[in-house]
Amino acid sequence: MADIKPFRCIRPLPELASRVAALPYDVYSRAEAAAEAKKDELSFLNIDRPETQFAPSEDMYSEKVYQKAHDMLWEQVEKGIYIQEREPAYYIYELTMEGRAQTGIVACASIDDYLGGIIKKHENTRPEKEEDRIRHVDACDAQTGPIFLAYRGDEIISEIIRETKEEEPLFAFQASDGVLHRGWVISEKKKVEEIREAFLKINQIYIADGHHRAASAVKVGLKRRARHQGFDGTEEYQYFLSILFPAEELMIMDYNRIVKDLNGKSAEKILKALEESCEIRPCPALVKPLQKGCMTLYLAGKWYTLKFRNTKPGQDPVSGLDVSLLQEEILEPIFGIQDPKTDPRIEFIGGIRGMQELKKKVDEEGGAAFAMYPTSIYELFRVADAGLLMPPKSTWFEPKLRSGLFIHGIGEK
Repeated sequence: MADIKPFRCIRPLPELASRVAALPYDVYSRAEAAAEAKKDELSFLNIDRPETQFAPSEDMYSEKVYQKAHDMLWEQVEKGIYIQEREPAYYIYELTMEGRAQTGIVACASIDDYLGGIIKKHENTRPEKEEDRIRHVDACDAQTGPIFLAYRGDEIISEIIRETKEEEPLFAFQASDGVLHRGWVISEKKKVEEIREAFLKINQIYIADGHHRAASAVKVGLKRRARHQGFDGTEEYQYFLSILFPAEELMIMDYNRIVKDLNGKSAEKILKALEESCEIRPCPALVKPLQKGCMTLYLAGKWYTLKFRNTKPGQDPVSGLDVSLLQEEILEPIFGIQDPKTDPRIEFIGGIRGMQELKKKVDEEGGAAFAMYPTSIYELFRVADAGLLMPPKSTWFEPKLRSGLFIHGIGEK
C-alpha cells in the first residue's frame, strides 16, 4: 500500500512559472550555477544553489549560505511571487520533448514507505551529497526538488489525468531547450480520494531519479521525529515531494562510456581481445545499437558494431545488464578498469549529447567510446525488486524535471 497524499503546494504565479523553473541543482558545477543564476533573479537556481549569491571564495556549505536559501524562498512567498494553496490537492505535470509527452502526478510520498521498502531504490547514495540537501531542506523548511518516482500504470489514475488535461492548465511554457512544460491542479474531492485509493492498491513504487534528494528528505523527517516525540504521522515532514510517472510513458536514454586510453594496447590488439566476448562488424558511419546485447564502438577513427556472445539471461538482473557485461567482459579485462565509480580513465556521457560527442572526444583526446543500448525501465524495476543496485551511470532520464514549479513546505506549526 503506497501512501501518496495530496498537499498544499507552494507554486509560482502562473505568469512567472517560466522564469522560476530551473534544471536540477546537481547538473551544474559551481561556476556554471553562478553564471546561470545571473540570467534571472527569479530562477529557482538562486535558491537551490544559494552559494551563487556569494563570492566564489565563500564556503558553499557554510551556515549563512543555507540561511540565504531560506530567506530568499520565504521573502518571495511574502512578496507574492509564490502562492500557497488553501487546501491539499494533487497536481499534474506534463513534459513534452520532441513530440513525446510524459505526465506525472505531483504529490507527497511517505517516508515510512521509503523505510519499509514500498518505495524501492536501485542506487547507493553518497553521505556528502546527502548532507548538503539535508541542510538545504532543513534550513528552507521546505522540499524544493521533486523526487522522480515511477509506478506500473493504473487505469483509474490515467483516466483522471486524461480528464484533467482537457481543462485549462495552471501554467504552460516552452523552455529554452525546447521542452514544453504544463501543469494542472486536481482539487475536486472525489477525484482526490480516487487517486489516493488507487495508490493504496499499488505495492511497489520506484525511485527513477533523485536518490540523494529522497534520502535527504527522509533523514530530515527522522530528525524532526526525534525532536518531537509526540508526532502522530500526519506532519508534513513525514512526507516528501514527488512526481510519479507511469512506467510506460518514461524514456531512458543511453548512458555511454569513453575510455581515455587503450591501456597500453594498439587498436588492433583491442579489436582482437574484443573477439573473445563479442561479434564485431565494421560499419561505415555512426549507428546507434538497435537492441539489447549490442553496442557501438568508436576506435581509431572507425565505427564498429559489437554484439555480446553471452548475454547471461538466466543470471541475476544486475549481471544481465549491458552495462554490467561491458564492465565484466571488456572494461576490466581489456582496459584495466576495475572500479568505474573511481577510475579517472573512464568518462560517462549522457545520450542527450549524441553520438557525435563520442566521436569528437575520442578524435581530440584518444581512447575509445562505447555507445550503449538504453537500459529499460523494467530492467530497473527487476533490479530494485531483487533488492540489488544498478551499476553506476546505468540510466539517463530525459526530459529533466524542473525545480521551483512545485514546493512542499514542511513547517512544524
